[in-house]
Amino acid sequence: MSRKKLIFFIIGLVLFVGIAGGVYLYQSLFAPCTTNAQTSYLYIDRDDNVDSVYVKLKEVGQIKQMTGYNLLTKYQHFGDNIHTGCYEITHGKRMIDLYRQLSRGQQSPVRLTVPSTRTVGQLIKTLDRQLMIDSTEISKQLFENDFYKSIGFNELTIPAFFIPNTYEVYWNLSAESLLKRLKQEYDRYWNEQRRQKAQVQGLTPQQVAVLASIVDEETAKNDEKPIVAGLYLNRLHRGMLLQADPTVKFALNDPTIKRILFSHLEIDSPYNTYKYEGLPPGPIRVASLQALESVLNPTRHNYLYMCAKEDFSGYHNFAVTNAQHAANARRYQQALNQRGIK
Repeated sequence: MSRKKLIFFIIGLVLFVGIAGGVYLYQSLFAPCTTNAQTSYLYIDRDDNVDSVYVKLKEVGQIKQMTGYNLLTKYQHFGDNIHTGCYEITHGKRMIDLYRQLSRGQQSPVRLTVPSTRTVGQLIKTLDRQLMIDSTEISKQLFENDFYKSIGFNELTIPAFFIPNTYEVYWNLSAESLLKRLKQEYDRYWNEQRRQKAQVQGLTPQQVAVLASIVDEETAKNDEKPIVAGLYLNRLHRGMLLQADPTVKFALNDPTIKRILFSHLEIDSPYNTYKYEGLPPGPIRVASLQALESVLNPTRHNYLYMCAKEDFSGYHNFAVTNAQHAANARRYQQALNQRGIK
């Protein structure tokens, strides 16, 4: 090959390589890279680095070619500016757009469900599983930092603070921000209209939560909760003992008891509503939204007594007089005996 031809060959090869490299680079950055047909979510935690984000992004987005990511993270110093959060990854997204989204911290909100649970500890654990922060951080902020005292609660009434519902938040919010948001939701729920409804019943918002927690433990049937709420309000307004079995179970710290015996009723506890008048000093669980609304909007009736139905359907027989209640109770006790429940 002559020298002239060799020079042209080298020039052509360089141009070819350059053009091919440019095309490859362009495709790595600007061609659709995510092959997952469904919208997926990338979670970047506090201990993530460039390499761990690489692994997560490749898996979540089902990305076969990560050259664009490697180039951008290397020359844009992504490792020095990793933002935690939840990032939405849509089908066919370009790597350049994905990188901008991650490097600028353009995260998407997540849906946080605050559940009705038996204890605040259980509720905190469910929040832990839905957010970047862990239960220790939430508990410390709530109790050790006296947040609950600053908003007017104590150790016994704090279950009344939580309003079970689903909210939109950022996955990486801090424990302090979480509790401030929950306080906003508490204030939003307890608007003037609901406070007036509580006042009509002679209750404060915290007392509504106490009664609602009893309603929740008495029945799992949402359509029955307004009836149960009306019954206990009738007893309260007449100055009668509530005589609510769930409060005795709470006092005994044993929610698994299936049959309340006379020996159980002897426990000396302010939660024993067979001994002490009025409402207990705090909720016996985190009340559900349905129970809260049932106390605020109870069914109007004259019932004073209730007993589980003998068919074990989860519903109750209601009675106006003690004699009617005694007959209902006998049928239920017979059903318990037949099943050998003690």
